[in-house]
Amino acid sequence: MPRTARTRWRLGLTATALLTAAALVPAPAHAEDVTDYAITVDPSAQGAKIDDTMYGVFFEDINRAADGGLYAELVQNRSFEYSTADNGSYTPLTSWTVGGTAQVVNDSGRLNERNRNYLSLGAGSSVTNAGYNTGIRVEQGKKYDFSVWARAESGSTLTVSLKDAAGSLATARQVAVQGGWAKYKATFTATRTSNRGRLAVASTNAAALDEISLFPRDTYKNQPNGLRKDLAEKIAALKPGFVRFPGGCLVNTGSMEDYSEASGWQRKRSYQWKDTIGPVEQRATNANFWGYNQSYGLGYYEYFRFSEDIGAMPLPVVPALVTGCGQNKATDDDALLKRHIQDTLDLIEFANGPATSTWGKVRAQMGHPKPFHLTHIGVGNEENLPKEFFARFQKFEAAIKAKYPDITVISNSGPDDAGTTFDTAWQLNREGKVDMVDEHYYNSPNWFLQNNDRYDSYDRKGPKVFLGEYASQGNAWKNGLAEAAYMTGLERNADIVKLASYAPLLANEDYVQWRPDMIWFNNRASWNSANYEVQKLFMTNVGDRVVPSKATTTPNVSGPITGAVGLSTWATSAAYDDVKVTSADGSTLLSDDFSGDASKWTTSGRGSWSIQDGQYVQTDTAAENTMVTAGDPAWKDYDLHVKATKKSGKEGFLVAFGVKDTGNYYWWNLGGWTNTQSAIEQAVDGGKGTLMTKAGSIETGRAYDIDIKVRGRQVTLFLDGKEWGSFKDDKPAEPFRQVVTKDAKTGDLIVKVVNAQTAEARTSVDLGGAKVASTARVTTLAADQDAVNTETDTPVTPVTSTFRGVAGTFTYTFPANSVTFLRIKQR
Repeated sequence: MPRTARTRWRLGLTATALLTAAALVPAPAHAEDVTDYAITVDPSAQGAKIDDTMYGVFFEDINRAADGGLYAELVQNRSFEYSTADNGSYTPLTSWTVGGTAQVVNDSGRLNERNRNYLSLGAGSSVTNAGYNTGIRVEQGKKYDFSVWARAESGSTLTVSLKDAAGSLATARQVAVQGGWAKYKATFTATRTSNRGRLAVASTNAAALDEISLFPRDTYKNQPNGLRKDLAEKIAALKPGFVRFPGGCLVNTGSMEDYSEASGWQRKRSYQWKDTIGPVEQRATNANFWGYNQSYGLGYYEYFRFSEDIGAMPLPVVPALVTGCGQNKATDDDALLKRHIQDTLDLIEFANGPATSTWGKVRAQMGHPKPFHLTHIGVGNEENLPKEFFARFQKFEAAIKAKYPDITVISNSGPDDAGTTFDTAWQLNREGKVDMVDEHYYNSPNWFLQNNDRYDSYDRKGPKVFLGEYASQGNAWKNGLAEAAYMTGLERNADIVKLASYAPLLANEDYVQWRPDMIWFNNRASWNSANYEVQKLFMTNVGDRVVPSKATTTPNVSGPITGAVGLSTWATSAAYDDVKVTSADGSTLLSDDFSGDASKWTTSGRGSWSIQDGQYVQTDTAAENTMVTAGDPAWKDYDLHVKATKKSGKEGFLVAFGVKDTGNYYWWNLGGWTNTQSAIEQAVDGGKGTLMTKAGSIETGRAYDIDIKVRGRQVTLFLDGKEWGSFKDDKPAEPFRQVVTKDAKTGDLIVKVVNAQTAEARTSVDLGGAKVASTARVTTLAADQDAVNTETDTPVTPVTSTFRGVAGTFTYTFPANSVTFLRIKQR
């Protein structure tokens, strides 16, 4: 996942009010207004072949996507392994309530070496588990399987019950425990439905307990150690071509050591596949990068099995011994590097080897004698140290290709869509002639509407692209529209973009570290976001080849960059002085040396601003986006001068221009991303996209002279009198996009049109002489731009219909704010 955890929060927090595509074209005077377009199709020409694996899903354990999510276990902290290493608020008894005497013990009496903790429960005592969200969800008449590992040298009877505040939820079960560690089981049938269940275990005599588990019998495909059915079914309904797992920032953060006595039982480790296989009670535990514990009950075997169950290609990602996601450290340990490379070779054998091989035998013993047919593997994730990463990547690649020459080995280009890291990584990847490069980016809807042509100019002889993570910073329908428009460009370039997956996939609404997300859920229900509906429509109507086509465009109505100016900070204290704005003719528009008050400035209410020693100072180092503004939103063609000094904190400072309001502006972010780089960012209705970026940091206590020259849509930036960079923001955010593909099996032409504006799009469609039936099957997604699907309301839902006016040339009016797929049969 991209950038630092801090940046994830920034994107998440600004995703509440995003781009309104209506701002991109003139607003209609009347509801019946339309904009006229023309689409011409050339069925005699041959476009790019589209692989069956074009679209897939990316699973990362973020937002409680695994434990408390896709993994069907209903007991939270079932093995008493929660720790302050996972989250500062955690204890080994988090989610448990003790009645009587109980303590969590870490000694030689444990269940096994890698399962360090267990519960010592006193005679006549009990423990009760609260599950996730509001509690343990049970449904009347359904069965639930309980299990526990227990030890009671003198014997004991465990009474196991399911209840909520209103009383019993199932008939209690009694389990007789005798002697050393053994696994005991019981089955419940729920007598009532409840979202607030609790699982209680009481013991007559002293006993040791571990791995206290409760699973619904009704898991996806009734698999043991299985998956939550509704979530798995929603993923399966997408018909994904691949499943990328397990991350994300989980892959390449933390220690690269193993979980052993020799390494000090390190809890903050990179995700290492061997920790996650075998019997669940023997799997290691780990601190999750996103601030909680991951039990590894859902591990590599389950990922492979799920991929197979839904007909998707498994695509695992392994650490390359260079940390990312803000940690940015390269491990220099040749023995450790060789061990990880061997682990990767062992992973391929686990997936593909015969049941007689060392690791194929492990897979067979887990219940799957046949291979999983692994064909692709990713090495590394969003490393910000491209040279260090690539040196290690090449060693992985050489070892994999030597033993498994047919495996596609995937590199990456860092956490952003552009910039120094991106450029350096791509240069190394091209020079190294890698198979495929994984790109990640999260941008505003405006960016996605502007960059439909991103891959048109990529080198057709260079590495292929895996767009492994992308999203437009929101779950409103306007976000889905922008993503749909962008996906038409991905398909048009299917010879370059071979794989693409929206991210993240899942979010438990009560445990959110990142938004937007494709599928939302709680302990009782799940629902599809607007973005999900877009992904599903594209993924289930891909086609096998692009049919070349063209469309007319929307007139560009953008004028010069206009707006006031602003000053801001992000988790930093900074001081500003000598602000001056001068028009192109030399007249002064604003001058403030802060020798008086700050009456010229309007605050947003965030941060702590005051005049101190003739400077305007923001002192709150915890506050984010503390913008204060001055001037006229109608200003254009001006020069802005500011003197800025970082006083303390994590980052540098931000100077804004072209400020229309709190959600629409540009700013020069100097020393952002935990003071590692600087960038020009544009906010459109709250959603930010990066226009240019450079590595660099800001020194504390040093005064910097900042000058910004705005002329028309051209902006030039100067730092301490030297030109830092320039850009011209003149790329149209085209709201009308289309692509046409052909389904080889049915012969259907699939005309896919996105109309991301508040006016209907009356469109003439010329099929270029293709012989077609007179009817088309139509699937339409249309809603108000701000519509958001929730648990109780799903305004963004596909509607199917039949259009009876198809001919060689015909007219179709695409609704406002819509994605429309026309499936037209060829005769």
